[in-house]
Amino acid sequence: MTNTAIRTPCIGVCSTTFGDTVCRGCKRFLHEIVDWNRYTEAQKTLVWQRLDSLLGTVVGNYFLINDAQLLAEQLAFQNIRRQPQLSPPGWLPELLKAAGHRSLNWSDYGLDYCGDPALNARQLYDLISAEVYALAQAHYDRNHKLPGMRLQQLLAALSLEQDQEKAC
Repeated sequence: MTNTAIRTPCIGVCSTTFGDTVCRGCKRFLHEIVDWNRYTEAQKTLVWQRLDSLLGTVVGNYFLINDAQLLAEQLAFQNIRRQPQLSPPGWLPELLKAAGHRSLNWSDYGLDYCGDPALNARQLYDLISAEVYALAQAHYDRNHKLPGMRLQQLLAALSLEQDQEKAC
């Protein structure tokens, strides 16, 4: 057991309270949010790894990180949160959110931007957030929701068969 607890990915914008199975804020699944305080460090690490992978996939479609150290220094200088459980691509949404509608000189942060130059930082943040959410929702549907639905369908079919056998 380490002395430092693994922090929660929560950003204080939880949409699961409104019925979402995937939080639009932190992109965790409802059961991960509910059970977070009961998770072992290994379980928490797995959640962080999935979130980091999703962020890396999406952010990599827009940015090439040339200098992660410069990015980390700039975030620290501007007092922008940098989750230690995330790799450098995972840090970018916080930078984009903090920049708002301002233009940024990407090279000042050790970045090359490969996307639409007409988008400002906030638009990029919204786009990346929506794409990560879509991937998280697809992951949830494939690995959690659909298997449960298939089980429910099988049980319903079995029940129907048993009812038909009783009727004969």
